[in-house]
Amino acid sequence: MAPKPDDRSNNAARLRESIQNTQDNLRESEDYLDEHAEEIAPSELNALKQKNRNRQSAISGFESELEDEEPLES
Repeated sequence: MAPKPDDRSNNAARLRESIQNTQDNLRESEDYLDEHAEEIAPSELNALKQKNRNRQSAISGFESELEDEEPLES
């Protein structure tokens, strides 16, 4: 069986979707922390804050990739 061809035609759309999903998850997590931070164990609080930092980094990475991909769409 031959390998699948490298179809990059929808990379920009997938990156935009990933950005939106990650932003939604970040926003939900921040809202949760705003409402429940005092009820959360310190270790869980730190884990959630780290996860949000990772999400912010991921969004930056997706945006950089998107900048590289969008000229290819034209």
